[in-house]
Amino acid sequence: MDAIPATAIPERFVSLHRRRRRSAVAVLPLVALAVTASVLAPPAPAVAHPSGDPQTVSVARDEQRPEVVRVRWRVGGPDDLTLLGVSLGLLPPDRVLLDGAVDYRATDPTVIASSELFSAYLLRQITVADGTGACPGAVTQSKGLARAGATIDYTCPGPVHTVTVAVRTLTDLNPAYRAAATGPDGQRFVYGPGEDSHEWTLDGSRAVVSASASADRGASVPIAALLGAALAVAGGVLLVSWRLRRRRAAA
Repeated sequence: MDAIPATAIPERFVSLHRRRRRSAVAVLPLVALAVTASVLAPPAPAVAHPSGDPQTVSVARDEQRPEVVRVRWRVGGPDDLTLLGVSLGLLPPDRVLLDGAVDYRATDPTVIASSELFSAYLLRQITVADGTGACPGAVTQSKGLARAGATIDYTCPGPVHTVTVAVRTLTDLNPAYRAAATGPDGQRFVYGPGEDSHEWTLDGSRAVVSASASADRGASVPIAALLGAALAVAGGVLLVSWRLRRRRAAA
């Protein structure tokens, strides 16, 4: 079949074809940038626990009493306190609705904080041990429980330098709960099922790198590789686009 002469093709079709080709070329760099952005975008944050913010725990040595380890525990959300109160028998079961929603009331923290059952729960679920064994604890403050949390003092046989602290609060109710813990000199750890025990240095004698920081360093290598690949794709697409524009300009 003979080729159709260029003069036989209506100019409007030629113009439309050129516009479509220019549009496709213009889109290519945008696609590359989108790929780069998707590679560099941080992963969606993991859900800390079923109800919202995670529990928080702070670990420190009492500077006036070097044999005492002070742990401060704070619940993530007020509804978690209500759920705990129901599980301890301090609040009626109907406060947890059939659909799983929790009927929180402003008086719940006061009811829970004033109970010995709650103190016993904290001492059972949060433990401290030095090199000689377990250090007995006592809940020293639980007023304003929803806002300020509860403070527990653990007395060890002598001045503490390194201790192992276990935190299992609320994970007995749901394994999805987590506790974000902090210690001296920027130490950090996230407690959860299978990771309910951690060693803390309390006297500043050595630097401790948190598990999360180690994980960040381990992830830096693949992130750098993905960044390089994405930038290479973007550069290649831009180069092709530039060459096509040069050819059209020469024609």
